[in-house]
Amino acid sequence: MSRIPRLVLGMALVWAPVGSALAAPGTTAGAETRPVERITVQVDGSQRQIEGVVVVEALDGGLLLERPDERLELVQPAAILSRTPVAQPKVESPRDLGRRILGELPPGFDLLVTKHYCICFDTSRAYAQWCAALFERLHDAFANFWKQAGIEMTPPPRPLLVVIFADRQRYEAFAARDLGTAADRVVGYYNLMTNRVTTFDLTGSAGLPRPAGQAAARAGLEILGSPEASGMVATLVHEATHQMAFNGGLHQRLAPVPLWLSEGVATYFETPDLASDRGWKGIGNVNTTRLERFLANQRAGRLEQIVLGDEPFRRPDEALDAYARAWALTFYLTQTRKAAFVGYLRTISRKEPLADDSEEERLDDFKTAFGASPSDLEEPLLRYMTRLRTGTR
Repeated sequence: MSRIPRLVLGMALVWAPVGSALAAPGTTAGAETRPVERITVQVDGSQRQIEGVVVVEALDGGLLLERPDERLELVQPAAILSRTPVAQPKVESPRDLGRRILGELPPGFDLLVTKHYCICFDTSRAYAQWCAALFERLHDAFANFWKQAGIEMTPPPRPLLVVIFADRQRYEAFAARDLGTAADRVVGYYNLMTNRVTTFDLTGSAGLPRPAGQAAARAGLEILGSPEASGMVATLVHEATHQMAFNGGLHQRLAPVPLWLSEGVATYFETPDLASDRGWKGIGNVNTTRLERFLANQRAGRLEQIVLGDEPFRRPDEALDAYARAWALTFYLTQTRKAAFVGYLRTISRKEPLADDSEEERLDDFKTAFGASPSDLEEPLLRYMTRLRTGTR
């Protein structure tokens, strides 16, 4: 039985079982080069047609489809009635795709299309524009960072999708479909199945009086002046980083990406800079909150826990400590063993969607990349983080 990552729960992945053996699986990266198929399925006596690219075909005939709206859908073999190639699949413009997403959302949403994003929002346009500018800066900085490290990101074939609600109540009502009872504890998340970042306006800018035509820069100053600014920026950058990593080839959607790595990369990028009128401008800045938590709670054996398994990220009483360890390990490796870290990323990026990954495989991948086990790195990591706090690294 395979296990697949289903959602990113505001900085944590949730896993769901899938009972299909794999045969020659494909990859989500480059899926647009494969033919589009029209699948007729029957479920509970009702027939419907689904169009999409087959990402994985299982030995038992089950399919993982990527649909035109970027949603992934699992189709059980018993439900499939027919499969037909689509000779001339419709190609949607970014605006057409955005309008499709608007049709799935509650009334009152508007659309903002930028170079790399479709943003659906029902908060103020100024807030949506400020978020879009943040995402675009992050998008370019993210690609450039990895290019400098020796990894060429794959440009996503379609826009990256973001949904921003005006208030927490409407957001939670919507997010409950993905997050269940956790919706009231998560202020933003990236969903691996829908490929969307969903969040809400923490500043309440939709309710603020603002002169018509006010410049986005001025709105940005008001946004960053709010008490929620630091957490808002960290959340937006964190979830947008997940989205770019899973759409640019750094990770593959539904592949067994270790949580310490995906969360480590996201926390490495997330640190806000409220001294800048843009809220964020740097990559790899010291995340003081994560650093202090790591130093306060690191114990022998805890590094190995997050490398070998993902459970610490799922336990409410351990999750924050797990994120701190993921940030610390990622920061340490990028600063002291960058070439090895890039090699490790390449190894993980080649893992196929829906593939199994055992503790033994995870440990072997880690030791092959870094020439040491997680326990071997505990002492040097702790020394490095202690020096980092005192500014003597």
